[in-house]
This record gives sequence, C-alpha cells and structure tokens, in this order.
Amino acid sequence: MRVTLIYNPIAGTDEQLSSNELAGLLRAAGHVVVHQLSHDDSWDEALKRPGDIVAVAGGDGTVRKVAKQLLGQTAPIAVLPLGTANNIATTLGLVNQPLDRLIADWAKAERVRFDVGEARGPWGSTYFIEGFGVGLFSDTMSTLDARDNIDLAHLDAPEEKITSVLALLKERLPSYQSKKLKLTMDGHDLSGDYILLEALNITHIGPNLQLAPDANTGDGLLDVVLLPKSEEDRLKRYLSDCVEGKPSGLSLPVRRGRHLQMEWHGFAIHIDDEMWPDKKFTLPPWPSLIDVEISGATLEFLAPGKGQS
Repeated sequence: MRVTLIYNPIAGTDEQLSSNELAGLLRAAGHVVVHQLSHDDSWDEALKRPGDIVAVAGGDGTVRKVAKQLLGQTAPIAVLPLGTANNIATTLGLVNQPLDRLIADWAKAERVRFDVGEARGPWGSTYFIEGFGVGLFSDTMSTLDARDNIDLAHLDAPEEKITSVLALLKERLPSYQSKKLKLTMDGHDLSGDYILLEALNITHIGPNLQLAPDANTGDGLLDVVLLPKSEEDRLKRYLSDCVEGKPSGLSLPVRRGRHLQMEWHGFAIHIDDEMWPDKKFTLPPWPSLIDVEISGATLEFLAPGKGQS
C-alpha cells in the first residue's frame, strides 16, 4: 500500500526511531512510503493527495493536527504512538505494542469510525477530536500555559511529565472552588456546582485520566462527565493511585448526549489539550452561550483487533 507518513521528531523520547528509520520499517513491510516532518512549514502539502493510509508517528497533538487536515477525505489514519499521553492511541487499543507489530496488523485492521466534535462560542467555532472541558483540569492547563509549561520543561521522560501533572491536579484539588454551571444536554437541565465537566469522544484525557471508560468513538454521542464537589474524595483517591502508578477505576456517572449548551462566565475552557479561545481573541462580555456537539464530519482510524459499531 501507499503510505503517507507524518512524523513528529520531538515527540516522546530521544530513543525513538528517526523518520528515515521508521520509513525503512514501513518499506520492509512492503509499503511505498512518502514521509514528511510534522513541523515543516509545508507539512500539510503531503495530505492534499494522501496515500492509501496516513500514518501518524507522534503524540495526540500530532494526531489531531493531521486528523483536522483530513476532514472530508477517505484515507484512514494509522497511529504509531510516540507521544507523552497517547490518549487517542489508548482509546484505539494501540499502546504498549511494538511498532513493527502495529504496522504488520494494518493488513487486517478494521476501519473504526471516529466522530469529530464541534464547539461554538461568541468568538467562533472549532473542531475537536478528544474532548471539551471546564473546571479543575482546564484551570490547571491554563496555569501551566500561562507559565509556558516551565513547570514541566525540566522533565524528559513521558512518564515523569504525566506524573507531574497528576501530582499538580491532586495538590490543587482540596482548595479548588467548584464552578456554578448553567447547562443543558439535549434539552435536559444539568445545572449545578461542579469541580469539572468533560464532554469526551475518547476514554482518556490529559495525563491519562480515564474518565469515560466505555466511550465509543463512532456512536455519534458525547460522553459527559460531571464531578460535583461531593465526589471530591473519589477523584482524590483516583489521582493518588495514578501518581503511585496503580491507577484504579474512577467510576463516575457518564451521561451520553448529542448537544451540550452551557452559559459561559469567563472561565477557562480547554479543547483537546489547548485553551479555547487562544490568546489572539478579545473575549466578549459574559454571560455568553457555548454550544458543544458532534459535528457532521467523521474520520476513520485503523485499529487492529478493535472494532466499534
């Protein structure tokens, strides 16, 4: 098969294969390869006429970057997880497998439908692949973003970065003030005081937080997790277990729906792992309405041995 390989040279660790080495691995498996570095100025030119498969070697950020460029095209995405969290690959069952095994499995892999979410606010709209959220995780991201991630810059290993963010979430949790959210889902009132709200299309988010273990990427629904202040101890235990390397189940109630509408009062919002809107926008006066739903756009990913209907 013809494979278009998009490779992020700064993902993961220094021990990962180079772009040329990975392309060689693909050719050894019988594929014809065109490879492109994800940080080159014209990286997206390779996706205007992609091959039979678009292979993405990198982390969640690289996968999202490629996926948004492929909206409206038919080539499936094959993830080769090299990043820090690899939440998308985890959802698809692709982590902790040798790259050559993943590549060999493409021949019998199933094409898994992957919904694309859309968030709309007074400053515009944007697509998302993983999820939308407000509360503890968003505010922690905003703090790290404001400091240009200096708190994590000295860490090299992906596991160290994840543990550091988990520890920061655990540290902030006891003094974190819940947010009074006015929101509806599919017309049903879900307003209340919450520590976090996450509307997800995948099972994990951020530093490998498994918030929606049964999320189906192609069911046309968002998995919405709402954590009230009364459930704070449950999240604290979960974060402690994750920091200690023995993650347990969080087992929070998950509501599924198509359309989430929320009244925004100036608080931090994350779309996937980026703050929304970005700093170039002048924020409007609040309150304003935010709409979040599954868009009409879809993607397909290759997931060896993992079918979703």
